[in-house]
Amino acid sequence: MQSPEELSVDKIIEKKFYSSRTFAEEIESIVKNCNGMKYVDAIVYFCEKNSLDLESIPKLISKPLKERLKAEAMELNLLKKTSHAKLPI
Repeated sequence: MQSPEELSVDKIIEKKFYSSRTFAEEIESIVKNCNGMKYVDAIVYFCEKNSLDLESIPKLISKPLKERLKAEAMELNLLKKTSHAKLPI
């Protein structure tokens, strides 16, 4: 079990150096709050707002976020559509 000091240090580190979980939460929040904003645009916006290099972002992209990006890219005809059927929502 971690002590309160260790927990607070972990939180500080997580805020300073984004983890894939917090990065995904931030991107989801941007997409949700900005009507019509795509995931790709949200990532670029986040990077510009936080002075982050876009080349450092791929290691922060979680698997669920990667799947959303892939689906969005196929929708926009940026990627070839796969044989995986997409259920209408």
